[in-house]
This record gives sequence, C-alpha cells and structure tokens, in this order.
Amino acid sequence: MADPTPVIDDLRAESQELDLLVAELSPEQWALATPAPRWTVAHQIAHLAWTDHSSVLAVTDQDAFAREVENALTSPGDFVDNGAEEGAGKPPARLLADWRAGREALEDALRAAPDGARFPWYGPPMSTASMATARLMETWAHGLDIADALGVPRIAPTGRLRHITRLGVRTRDFAFGVHGLTPPFEEFRVELIGPAGEVWASGPEDATDRVTGPALDFCLLVTQRAHRADLDLHAEGSDADRWLDIAQAFAGPPGKGREPQQESE
Repeated sequence: MADPTPVIDDLRAESQELDLLVAELSPEQWALATPAPRWTVAHQIAHLAWTDHSSVLAVTDQDAFAREVENALTSPGDFVDNGAEEGAGKPPARLLADWRAGREALEDALRAAPDGARFPWYGPPMSTASMATARLMETWAHGLDIADALGVPRIAPTGRLRHITRLGVRTRDFAFGVHGLTPPFEEFRVELIGPAGEVWASGPEDATDRVTGPALDFCLLVTQRAHRADLDLHAEGSDADRWLDIAQAFAGPPGKGREPQQESE
C-alpha cells in the first residue's frame, strides 16, 4: 500500500506556491477574468475552497457528503459554478482566509485517515493518496488559469507533476466511459519526460498503443488547459490516439477543453 505522505506534502507545497501568487493581489486583480468562461481570479480560489470543503466532508463525515451530492444532483450542470459564485462574492481577505483554513483542515484529515481508507466522491471512490493527488491536480491547474489572468509567468514545472501524470493514466478508462465509449482492454505504454529530463514510464513495454512526450504537456492535456494540437504529445495506435482527444483527469462530465491557439502569421 502506497504511503500517501509524499503526495500530501506536495499538495501542501503546491498550495503554498499558489498562495504566494494571490496573497497580495488588489481588489481589481481578484476581479480579473481567467481563461475559464465567466470565472475571475476570485472564482478560481473560491472553487478550490469549495472543493476542499467537500473533500473534508468526504473524508470525515460521509453522511454530510452524501447530502452534498444530493444537493448537486438537483442542478448537475450548475453546482460547481454555483459554489464558485458564492465564494467569489466574499471580500478577498475573507475568501483567502477560508481557502487557507479549508486546505489546512483537509491536510489534517488526510494525514489522520486510517490505512486503506476509501472515500466517496463525485466520481469513483478514492483512497487517501488519490484524494490528495486530485487536490494537487486541481490546485496546479487552477493556478495556471490565475497566472494567465495576471499575465505573470507560470511557476516552473516541478517533480510534483508526476502525481498528475499518474492520475491522468489511471483515469484513462473513466475518460472513455464519460464519453460513452468502451475502454480499451489492453494497457497503454506511457513514457513521459519529467522536468529534470527523467523518464516517467508506466504500462507494458511491449504494448501496441503508446503515448510519449513531455510530462508537462501530458498534464496540460489531462487537465484540459491546452488543446492537443498545441502540445508535443505523440500516440501510436488508434486507441491511444483517441484517448489523447478525450483525456481528462477530473471527475464530472466531459469538459469542453481549450480551443487551439491561433497560428502565428
């Protein structure tokens, strides 16, 4: 059984980096539009705070989480936006404090979770490590949106991306399923180049279907922060090629993803 401590530690580090980016923003900067339609910087942080709250319930009070799911089912297409909208309406100082308190509560809950625990979620149930990985993935992805809105360089990729690549690989069948497709029976070989030039590989070496490329590009793909056409990812085999068109590492219905960037003239 994998020790969840490293990914919880990395979730903390990822959150702290994003915190440094938003801690001193002006009210005008909190109101800047991000690449997500109708979402400002405040909406992005509010969404993280809302999801952390749901995660704490899933880990510590599954009856309360079940009620949250029931409420979500009353407006399945809007509950995520509604949660972000509610939080974005708070004064920035209050929103920042709520996000900090919520992620600290989640970290404490994850570290205290018993070995082998599994928690309900809006998608398949998750282990402690999977829950922490999902939160790291979202923190990283929404941090990209915020950096884009602020017009500042994105934080340089780190070894923490390895958690996101693993999640992206593990959610392959989920991505096929939410698109109404039968998942391939055979595993794929995935070979990605990490930020330090190391190779992160999974799946049988002799697999017919293969995906190769930079780990950063794979993470951008599975979080739908970039269009496949703008990434240096390569597929061998029709199933692997189809996967790169539909991959998503997050729960919920298929995302629309980003439009390809316009070609420079």
